[in-house]
Amino acid sequence: MSTESIAGVVGLGVFLVILVVIYNRLVRLRYHVKSSWSDIDVQLKKRYELVPNLVETVRGYAAHERDTLDKVTELRAAAMKADTPRGKARAEHMFAGTIRTLFVLAEHYPSLQADGHFRDLMVQLRELEDHIEYARRYYNASVRDFNIATGVFPSSLVAASFAFTPEEFFALQEGGRERDVVTVAFAPPAQS
Repeated sequence: MSTESIAGVVGLGVFLVILVVIYNRLVRLRYHVKSSWSDIDVQLKKRYELVPNLVETVRGYAAHERDTLDKVTELRAAAMKADTPRGKARAEHMFAGTIRTLFVLAEHYPSLQADGHFRDLMVQLRELEDHIEYARRYYNASVRDFNIATGVFPSSLVAASFAFTPEEFFALQEGGRERDVVTVAFAPPAQS
């Protein structure tokens, strides 16, 4: 065997090893993204299960606020049906807004806020919101790593060859309340 043929075989072997290493890294990153999306989904499902209890508790105290309570239930169902990160983010944005409305509604009923069951539900919901935020950050970091790996050379060549496509971030909806600057204005004291 000549030196050129040995060099060619070694070169081909190195090329194949690099190809396999890059491919396996992309597969690991893709599964990491799927796993972290599953974590978000689990947290959201916990919230979807908690909200009906919260709505029923509020309904007992605020029966005449039926429209708000029905809207929460309706948007919960829509959020549960969304299946892509973009669709889920859009539905979650609307759902979170109605939950905030539910909190405002509850503030008008001191006896409701004194109810131990309601307080427990609110604590659980706050904890779930924190878990959802952490899961969202972790998912977006996984998506970032995967998208970078599919976009940089030479792994972009492997990604294109094996149909690895960029993943969607689970981002706040553009122009959403979470990104708006909050303006605080104090009313002048009432004249006595």
